[in-house]
Amino acid sequence: MKTKGTKKTKVNIVTLGCSKNTVDSEVLLTQLKGNGIDATHESQKDDSNIVVINTCGFIDNAKQESIDTILRYVDAKQEGVVEKVYVTGCLSQRYKDSLEKEIPEVDSWFGTRDLSRLLKQLNANYKHELVGERILTNPSHFAYLKISEGCDRPCSFCAIPLMRGGHISRPIEELVKEAKNLAKNGTKELLLIAQDSTYYGLDIYKKRVLSDLLKNLSDVEGIDWIRLHYAFPSGFPLDVLDVMAERPNICNYLDIPLQHGSSKMLKIMKRGTTREKTTELLHTIRAKVPGIAIRTTLIAGHPGETEEEFEEMMDFVAESKFERLGVFPYSHEENTFSHTMEDDVPAKVKQERVDAIMDLQQSISLESNQSRIGETYKVLIDRKEGGQFIGRTEFDSPEVDNEVLIDASENYLRIGDFTMAKVIDATEFDLIAQPV
Repeated sequence: MKTKGTKKTKVNIVTLGCSKNTVDSEVLLTQLKGNGIDATHESQKDDSNIVVINTCGFIDNAKQESIDTILRYVDAKQEGVVEKVYVTGCLSQRYKDSLEKEIPEVDSWFGTRDLSRLLKQLNANYKHELVGERILTNPSHFAYLKISEGCDRPCSFCAIPLMRGGHISRPIEELVKEAKNLAKNGTKELLLIAQDSTYYGLDIYKKRVLSDLLKNLSDVEGIDWIRLHYAFPSGFPLDVLDVMAERPNICNYLDIPLQHGSSKMLKIMKRGTTREKTTELLHTIRAKVPGIAIRTTLIAGHPGETEEEFEEMMDFVAESKFERLGVFPYSHEENTFSHTMEDDVPAKVKQERVDAIMDLQQSISLESNQSRIGETYKVLIDRKEGGQFIGRTEFDSPEVDNEVLIDASENYLRIGDFTMAKVIDATEFDLIAQPV
């Protein structure tokens, strides 16, 4: 039987889910190292005696992945490979009581706002002087910047407020300090994330001040690109578009999850808008920021979605010609308003609808990409894979959007550097380019 103190503490943090969880894990990693504790992120070695699993509880597939990961490390504990398994994040916040009963081998469970308690469990103190400091787990040339936590929106299908709580904005000065620290350590691109970025500031400044935040971040020396994610369409602050058009280091890119293209479904989903208002907003965005790339996310198969409503969404996608698009099958989440409705679209039909939208988007994306042949763009090089350097334009976010492929046998480029490249060919989701 192993006893406390026989082995020096080493913590391995395992992250599941979205970029917001990545930021939370990076903050935890920074705090642990600031306390002198040996900590790592997703170590491939079996040399950590404590594992912290940062879970996702958003939809069924993500929940299952989190549970499978917990069980894998519980098995490792029973085999003596690790001594302690701690679980934090969204799944733990949402299902702690039932999970404690079902997986008693986990040593302790923590919610999404339990950082101080988790640190105490790991014999560390929360160090306020480390606020704004962060050890990145991705390549240092880009970093996610979480501008707020939680959400106050009443969307019928969404369990995020159950897991993340109400909206809390971070002060502008704190975010600017963090941006300066990141820039000092080589970060060139900031990806602004939140549950709802357009709500930013209402709680602490009593008005929407996303545009002010963008201006302040834009002034940080060394930041070449600022990219805005997860904007809510209802109440969208149009002054953000003016700043985007004025400031060259704010990318002409907007991630604005719209969820559906039918007014009836938008009402059921409690999105606070209509298809007509959404279309008008899209026209305004494109008029104020010509050439902008708009990314959206849709849900197929929400309760009440008939073939007619689905065809409306298909028509909406065809009409809107989004530069980037993702679509998910509806997940029936407990304790949401939608869960009180019958989950009346069969799983097979949901998937067929997802596939149909993505087939349509593929043709839109191919046409858009081929129109770029012959154009020259500023490209940020993310990595080298096989015989190619892989980068992105200002119109693309990492991991989810298009990539630029450059032949590595004929060109030498450095990871994290910008290069000007001319597009010579295009596929549905990639541009093939050569430096100029």
